[in-house]
Amino acid sequence: MAEDFAKAVEDGLKLAKRIHLGKDKAVMTAPKPLSPPVRGLADYYLPSAPMVYAVISDPRFVDNPDFPSYQPHVYGRCDPPALIPLQMSGVDLEVNCYGDTAFVQISGKWRVHCVMGSHSCDCRIAVPMGNQGSILGVEVDLPKKSYYTELVGLEESKCIEKIAIPQDGGFMKPHIFVLTIPQVDGGTNMSIKLRWSQKLLYNDGQFTLTVPFSFPEYVTPAVRKISKKEKIQLNVNSGIVTGILCKATSHPLKETKRHAEKFSFLYESEVLTWSKTDFSFSYSVSSSNMLGGVLLQSPPLYDHDQRDMFCVYLLPGSQKSTEVFKKEVVFVIDITDSMQGRPLEATKNAISSAMSKLGPEDSFNIITFSSETSLFSTSMELASKEAIERATTWLSTKSTVEGSTCISIPLEHAYEMLSNTSGSIPMIFLITDGAVEDERNICDQMEKRLKNSGSLCPRIHTFGIGSFCNHYFLRMLAMIGRGEFDAVCDLDLIDNRIQKLFSNAFSTVLADITVDAFNDHEQIEVYSSRIPDLSFESPLTICGRYEGSFPNTLKAKGILGDLSSFVMDLKIVRAKDIPLDRVLARQEIDLLTAQAWLWENKQLEQKVAQLSKVTCNISEYTRMVLLEKNKIDKAIESSGAQKVKKTDPHKIKDPLAPRKTLLQSLSVGFGDLTATAENIRPGFKEPKLPDAAEVFLKATSNCCGRMCNRCCCMCCIQCCSKMNDQCAIVLTQIFTALAFIGCIECCTLCCGQDGQ
Repeated sequence: MAEDFAKAVEDGLKLAKRIHLGKDKAVMTAPKPLSPPVRGLADYYLPSAPMVYAVISDPRFVDNPDFPSYQPHVYGRCDPPALIPLQMSGVDLEVNCYGDTAFVQISGKWRVHCVMGSHSCDCRIAVPMGNQGSILGVEVDLPKKSYYTELVGLEESKCIEKIAIPQDGGFMKPHIFVLTIPQVDGGTNMSIKLRWSQKLLYNDGQFTLTVPFSFPEYVTPAVRKISKKEKIQLNVNSGIVTGILCKATSHPLKETKRHAEKFSFLYESEVLTWSKTDFSFSYSVSSSNMLGGVLLQSPPLYDHDQRDMFCVYLLPGSQKSTEVFKKEVVFVIDITDSMQGRPLEATKNAISSAMSKLGPEDSFNIITFSSETSLFSTSMELASKEAIERATTWLSTKSTVEGSTCISIPLEHAYEMLSNTSGSIPMIFLITDGAVEDERNICDQMEKRLKNSGSLCPRIHTFGIGSFCNHYFLRMLAMIGRGEFDAVCDLDLIDNRIQKLFSNAFSTVLADITVDAFNDHEQIEVYSSRIPDLSFESPLTICGRYEGSFPNTLKAKGILGDLSSFVMDLKIVRAKDIPLDRVLARQEIDLLTAQAWLWENKQLEQKVAQLSKVTCNISEYTRMVLLEKNKIDKAIESSGAQKVKKTDPHKIKDPLAPRKTLLQSLSVGFGDLTATAENIRPGFKEPKLPDAAEVFLKATSNCCGRMCNRCCCMCCIQCCSKMNDQCAIVLTQIFTALAFIGCIECCTLCCGQDGQ
């Protein structure tokens, strides 16, 4: 889908050359593509900031809506439709950061500058998001209508009749959300508000935020006299961490407010062209030691769970002199036939790189699996240079094989290898692209084993490739094993993300973490049953709910890399200016969904659905809908007028109610056993539409087959005043499913004449 989108934008920029903007105004031209070695053509035309495109099927309607000009006649239609980037006349970026979570809102104005005023076109919005971005909502305001997105429960979604096709609403890539607004008139000014959340990166005591905000030159209005105002508002509330130091920023921000753990910045300027760089900002926490705290907050009135919320956070500090753990590592790799190509090669590269980072006192092993299991060594190997070279050579000879996916046996092998370790932290890394039938049993068995393993039992880190593996099984397995979970659906990101997972695990500085009150207080519910380890690479957040009073004092305990004990007092603060329900929503939804899957708990499913709807976070138990509100109807409603229609009273629908369109499912699902069994290769799922020529030939297979001398296609009307039932059905199929075939209209010229 991404490649098709990029090609459509390239075609749209070429088509935009038809737009004449007057003698003193520039003509829109396509940019010169970057050389492929620097950046692929597809990546170049994908949005690097929020964008809006005119969806052009009929190129005859491409023109300046204000100054119509003579245009050479264009034959045919764009199949698939071209995408012309709309010009932007204003943009406001507002970012609110709380801890390691950022809420981003971009408000902008775009104009349909490329379609005749007497015609209309669909407009496609594309929203690229930053690190671990999650779309929260889209609002569109037009002169006569308004649109907005909303999440509804699965049962309610079944009652919605209109369903959008995949390219009209969904993820073009895992980090790029697209939404199509239907039939916007040429010359219309569109006011659009986009909201999403994303994570800040953390490294060596420093938080870094990066927001996609690099606009291509061709979205700048060609009319130079139009005022172009760019505004950026940044608010940071770190919670209870003081001593914050601002390090770097991409835009000339001016500090407007600072108070202890909170500060604000503003940038506002008239510009000649829009921002050419992503907005980035970084700040550091001055403490060099580990620190932590607890945030408490009462639930909002709309919250389905009226228990109070808490959030425990731990920061590793910026001093890397703290000793990390000695490691014993087993890599467990899926090599079924579906991993063929980029998935397996990227996995091999990441593992080779990870082995090179092990110290000589560390040890490792590799297990590959499909329906059978293969071991690099019958026992753990010290990470000497010679052993790593042998392992790299052995791994390079491994290729994909046909067969089913079996996870339990290699996982048992890995656990047995690490069951008798001492003085080190044992780690299992499971990498797979498939789902298996005994996933719940695997979780149950591993939980029983790990509970009886004592201190520093094996950690289980999981990584999923594609959407056919069960992300919630892998998340639950990592939760049980005090490890981390990550997954990618974009195959280009496999190597980078796996290495990030390895890097986080290898830099563990505090293990076997416990919080004293959690085990003794029955009124406290912690969403993560086993607290994961703390790494230099990322802060740790533990969330949950409680009833009654929260303890006045709290201590976090753990084991350091030198195997000594560590105790830390946690400062407890009542969070006033932090929307804790929104900050924790994504983590809460993911953890509760994994538990609902494992226990097959309907009450948890309902709880997740309710939380999803009130916080606007996508979940497995909700669907996103696009609502259309007619402003004319709203004006009639406010004036007290009523519309009276003679119709069946049992079928009456509120004419003032927003019209709803159900978007395609935006969640990842719970794996696909059939696709795994058939060894279908992973990738971002793209439902394929029927080939145009194939559908057309199939639809006209029962037609008369006579050729019209004025038409370039098979004429199903038989070029006469008569039309049988079969032709009527075929014609309906063509008009609804293949409206983009440009020769249909000329059939009407033949009516009453014999075909030749």
